[in-house]
Amino acid sequence: MTIKEDVEKCNNNVHEDVSMPLLLDQANMTDETSSKASLWMVYLSTIVAVCGSFEFGSCIGFSSPTQAEITKDLSLTLAQYSVFGSILTFGAMVGAITSGPIADLIGRKGAMRTATGFCVAGWLAIYFAKGALSLDIGRLATGYGMGVYSYVVPVFIAEIAPKNLRGALTAVNQLMICTGVSVSFIIGTILTWRTLALTGLIPCAILLVGLFFIPESPRWLAKIGHEKEFEAALQNLRGKDTDISKEAAEIRDYIETLERLPNAKMLDLFQRRYLRSVIIGVGLMIFQQFGGINGICFYVTNIFESAGVSSSTGTIVYAIIQLPITALCTTVIDRAGRKPLILVSSTGLVVACILSGISFYLKDHNLALNLIPILAVAGILIYISSFSAGMGAVPWVVMSEIFPINIKGVAGSLATLVNWFGAWAVSYSFNFLMSWSSSGTFMLYAAVSALGILFVITVVPETKGKTLEQIQAEINA
Repeated sequence: MTIKEDVEKCNNNVHEDVSMPLLLDQANMTDETSSKASLWMVYLSTIVAVCGSFEFGSCIGFSSPTQAEITKDLSLTLAQYSVFGSILTFGAMVGAITSGPIADLIGRKGAMRTATGFCVAGWLAIYFAKGALSLDIGRLATGYGMGVYSYVVPVFIAEIAPKNLRGALTAVNQLMICTGVSVSFIIGTILTWRTLALTGLIPCAILLVGLFFIPESPRWLAKIGHEKEFEAALQNLRGKDTDISKEAAEIRDYIETLERLPNAKMLDLFQRRYLRSVIIGVGLMIFQQFGGINGICFYVTNIFESAGVSSSTGTIVYAIIQLPITALCTTVIDRAGRKPLILVSSTGLVVACILSGISFYLKDHNLALNLIPILAVAGILIYISSFSAGMGAVPWVVMSEIFPINIKGVAGSLATLVNWFGAWAVSYSFNFLMSWSSSGTFMLYAAVSALGILFVITVVPETKGKTLEQIQAEINA
């Protein structure tokens, strides 16, 4: 037998040792623990964590209502303000790269504190800014915080929640992002831009105080060998009278098997045992972003104006419709399942992009002029409704579930980085694509969403009602 064959045999044996006991031991697990539990600490921990999600949305929403006032007060050119707006995504990409290692090194709570520190520094830099440089430094810092939040918040919630509530609680992350954006839009029309920057400190303060009253992720504590803290955190989350022995034993067994595997590096993600998890996580992020969401979201006013629709009316309806549909998603995700929501959502995105593409095609060829505004409004509203119903929240839920804990840091960083790169690429290229062909741009997004449907059908598993350990063992079996 060659050295290569010895290594392959060893890897296969380790993988079998990891997956088979998990599949056998967990096949008949019930929801006894979660149904009998006193879950107030789970809810409190989720509320505290999603303050980071609200802060995320506040950072995104800040630049839109403040553009005219900032450019006037600080005498900025359009190019300078464009840099201020877009540099957020570069900070978020750096945050995404470092979020996983930070969360693995100092814990999920430590990572949230780090992100909050950057956001506080960023908002203060923006508030005291006298020119473009201070604005850009502040925006870059808040972007870094966003990048860390985008990974660690859904991961933390997934690791503390009972399996029957995990999807709904993790989806609250996306709901609070949308809420943060909407609140910034609304109060930004009333407050000065400096005062609006100070409001970004409010969720930061709530998060920092709240972290003193909630436990660390039990799975992370188990991973680093803090046995007493692990049991105390799990008992705190499930209630003092709840029997946690089964769940604790399951987590310990999984951690013990993972300890037999080496610590993962970025290149290790492409090993056979991890490849399917990585393909699922990265693939969902690609289809979420390259379906056009950030181009449409950032430039929705221009889209309505180009189609001959009142931009103010369209934007208000756009903002109003987003929140209730995202909220509805959080209530049904653990009943309907992840795959059905993504498939319904992606189908709606295809239909919406086709309608919008047809409206611009008719406009370009001076045909059926009365139909153009109707098709444009219908297309954009169906688009945001469909995105909010599934593709907005569910990929983050699935990403928080599918990675084994020994690769969760580097794999989560990779998936989040891909997401932010896609956000930048789409928002940067949107105007260029629209100048090339307005109808062609939307047809391109429709094609991407259609490919996403095929990807979900053929590659993405259903994770509803399963423990994190069951999901990861089945994916990597």
